[in-house]
Amino acid sequence: MGMDGGGGGKLPYSYAGVGHSDGKLVKSFSRVEPRKFGMGLVAGFLLVTCAYFSTAKFDAIHIAMMSPISKDGIGSLVSGAADTSNSKQKLDLGAQDRNALSKEGSKAEVLEKDDGNTSPSGTDSGRNAPLEDTMRDETFVGDSGDGGGVGASSAAANPAAAGGGRDEVPAKDDDATTAAVLPPVSSEEAGNGTQESGVLEDEELQVQEEIAKPLSKSSNGSAAAASTSSGNGSSASVVHSDPAVLPAPVQQIPPTTKEVKAVADQQIPAVPEVKQADSATPAREWKPLCDLTSNRRIDWCELDGDVRVLGANASVTLVAPPGADERTFREESWRIKPYPRKADPNAMHKIRVLTVQSVTGDAPACTERHDVPALVFSDRGYSGNYFHAYTDVILPLFLTARQYAGEVMLLVTDFQMWWIGKYLPVFKSISNYEPVDLDNDPRVRCFRHVQVGLTNHDDFSIDPRRAPNGYSMLDFTKFMRATYGLPRDVAWPAVTAGAATNATASSSKPRLLLIARARTRRFVNTEEIVRGAEKVGFEVVVSEGEHEVAPFAELANTCDAIMGVHGAGLTNMVFVPTGGVVIQVVPLGGLEFVASYFRGPSRDMGHRYLEYRITPEESTLIDQFPRDHVIFTDPEGVKSKGWDSLKDAYLDKQDVRLNMKRFRPTLKKAISHLRKAKAN
Repeated sequence: MGMDGGGGGKLPYSYAGVGHSDGKLVKSFSRVEPRKFGMGLVAGFLLVTCAYFSTAKFDAIHIAMMSPISKDGIGSLVSGAADTSNSKQKLDLGAQDRNALSKEGSKAEVLEKDDGNTSPSGTDSGRNAPLEDTMRDETFVGDSGDGGGVGASSAAANPAAAGGGRDEVPAKDDDATTAAVLPPVSSEEAGNGTQESGVLEDEELQVQEEIAKPLSKSSNGSAAAASTSSGNGSSASVVHSDPAVLPAPVQQIPPTTKEVKAVADQQIPAVPEVKQADSATPAREWKPLCDLTSNRRIDWCELDGDVRVLGANASVTLVAPPGADERTFREESWRIKPYPRKADPNAMHKIRVLTVQSVTGDAPACTERHDVPALVFSDRGYSGNYFHAYTDVILPLFLTARQYAGEVMLLVTDFQMWWIGKYLPVFKSISNYEPVDLDNDPRVRCFRHVQVGLTNHDDFSIDPRRAPNGYSMLDFTKFMRATYGLPRDVAWPAVTAGAATNATASSSKPRLLLIARARTRRFVNTEEIVRGAEKVGFEVVVSEGEHEVAPFAELANTCDAIMGVHGAGLTNMVFVPTGGVVIQVVPLGGLEFVASYFRGPSRDMGHRYLEYRITPEESTLIDQFPRDHVIFTDPEGVKSKGWDSLKDAYLDKQDVRLNMKRFRPTLKKAISHLRKAKAN
């Protein structure tokens, strides 16, 4: 520090010339004015004095924090230190309090981590705070006047807080004492909760003291934030920070507002609310295993859990889980025939009875365990009839099993090898596993889910509103065409019989498949019908059908329309391309109700349905009975005598001789529909 001489001259400490004498140096000093020299001495004395008292005061506070002082003495110690140098002490305390916040959080995480529990605030927590740093933090917290901490006044004013309440309560932003101690920070920092403070409960502190001892030597850089107890007796949760970026504990000069804001933005992430899962999910309330009332066609059962199927004794058993009570499990026993004709004794008398039960005692031990569900059903009843094979087994099997995409086992009671062989492509498309002959299976097969009896809506019909995945009859026909590898999905232009594998080969005329029955309800004037259909514009194919499904399915898929007297042959409309025509000829005898077996389903498949009801003159019954016979005049009376009477009179003894002049308009409607569909 240089000063001017009296009116100018050289600087007093000049080393420009080498070899100056001592006399010149004394002369330079003598030129300094006494008044200025005295002021310099006073200024230097003041600087040394301030430095001395600042150092002594900080050491006193540091020693106080390191020593085990009582709660009553904490406040007086900090207050006395503050009286010595008010403005500077506020600054120092602000820096220390910020560090205290970080160390309290570090202590909390050490406890949680050592106990094997996960901190609810995530993984950004501080680690390994020493116990003496924790005590130093509590000294400042006790003096903060924030309604919580270790001070005796706070414990007296809020006994509930000392008891360790759990509800989270935010710290008061407008606390006057906190504002006097802490340096000003930005609003964003305050919003992140960096000024919250508090203490843990007595039990936790005792554990921490044991944990902190071996960790105190390696924890100088840890940091976190502790929460504050509120006046209603609740204790806030701990908010953690990353210790790697927060300031070191010995830093006494607080950062500027901009720096504090950056630290707050970077290191105090939002803490999501952690919802603890229930320790035990309530078990589902028990419901009966079987349903005998909701479906008029079939009784069915559904079992979930430890299900054991023993085919040799026709039993399906659900075993009670450990700890089951009367609310979640009950012992039951049901006798079920898994075939969808429960109201028809003729169909049901050959169906094997299965025992479906739930037990809490001993059960047969598992010999095979399966990780796929199982379906139990019968293939007997009327399934020998082509129509009933579809409506009683194949369609319900699709409706029940298709949702599993092949991962389901089929357990068949009343197993008929010839029948399974006839429809084997269907079973292979439904399941990735071979069908099981349940009646002759000695093994105890164990599953997690078993359904006894197939889902069934109505004869040859699916209700998409109740079907799994919203399945419909359109889905069923697509499935059947894919099962047998049929190329045509849409009617006309048709693929010729000789080019069934070539989807591009087509005929200039739509094809009509005429079902020629072999025994009853035959067309007795088939040749006349063929000529009449050809005159209208059809190419006609006549077939009686075959035992094998695949050849007839391929033939039906080459045609755009199918025609026949009411009977099982019309079931092959499932293979006719979508948009085709179905013509059902209804015999004499008030058989409109049985015609519904094909009326609704054909429309659901996307076909145009046409129905032709014959007159007495078109029935061969006119050759057997006089015109005024009851069979013509009172078909309802014949029907009232039962199904056998109806079947004998109108189904088994009647053939059809179509009046082509009367029938021709029906053929014209059919070909008109196909032409219109092709044009569109």
